[in-house]
Amino acid sequence: MLGMLYKRRVREEIAALDAEADCQRIVHLLSCYEFPFDTTRSLEVALFHTYGSASVAGLLDRTGQFQRHGQKRYDDTNVLIALFMEAGWEGGEGARALTRMNSIHGRFRIPNDDYLFVLWTFIDFPIRWMDEFGWRGFTPHEQQAWFHYWVGIGRRMGLSDIPATRADFDAFVEAYEQREMVPNEASARVARATVAVMEGWLPRPLRPLVQPVATCLVRPRLRMAAGFAEPPAWLRATVRGALKLRARVKRFISLERYPTLLAHKYLRSYPEGRPEIGRIGPGS
Repeated sequence: MLGMLYKRRVREEIAALDAEADCQRIVHLLSCYEFPFDTTRSLEVALFHTYGSASVAGLLDRTGQFQRHGQKRYDDTNVLIALFMEAGWEGGEGARALTRMNSIHGRFRIPNDDYLFVLWTFIDFPIRWMDEFGWRGFTPHEQQAWFHYWVGIGRRMGLSDIPATRADFDAFVEAYEQREMVPNEASARVARATVAVMEGWLPRPLRPLVQPVATCLVRPRLRMAAGFAEPPAWLRATVRGALKLRARVKRFISLERYPTLLAHKYLRSYPEGRPEIGRIGPGS
């Protein structure tokens, strides 16, 4: 009953806010109250999708970070993104996390188109995930706020030529993916290294299931670029059906904290607790 009361109050607050001016608050409420589990999972799948880009994967492959420090790379990315989603970009830990992320990226020559592609995945994947696996989908108002939030992040990363609408962004990414998401060895290596990180979360007997299950949730272009086999229809139906069943249950019962914040998450690379923001990243 308490969870249902919180849900109603959160939805009422979101509906009363402006989709652009208040997008930071709306994203906080969506990711920390309404959809903490689903936000995390959808962004994990979004990041996985970016490794299908020959350009993005080529840089990641050259750094060797995934092969040598895959779990730390995952945790560092998780911390920084979670901080500026929870706190916004205007001050405190959110602003410092965004500054740290920009500093890390500044060590490399990253094409603007690659940045835009990655930014688009953070917009598109959560919206589509909630439609399919969330206990409810984002409302049109929430979708607009989500879009404005990530456009604001992109501007603060110094990106240029950010498409003005979701339709324009989709068209840009369609052309980008046709060009970049082709079978290539860099994508295959980075994707395999990512699967190895996920395998480390499970007991050894279950690890062979990780890649087949993961391929049930990724999009066909990533499977093609990374050289993953298409999963059996029965496995895909089982995995996706389990997530949809969870969504139905969560409409009535939620065991997640209100709010669910980064402070509640265990980071395998930092068993002593979350590190200082300045320690996050390669070489730290």
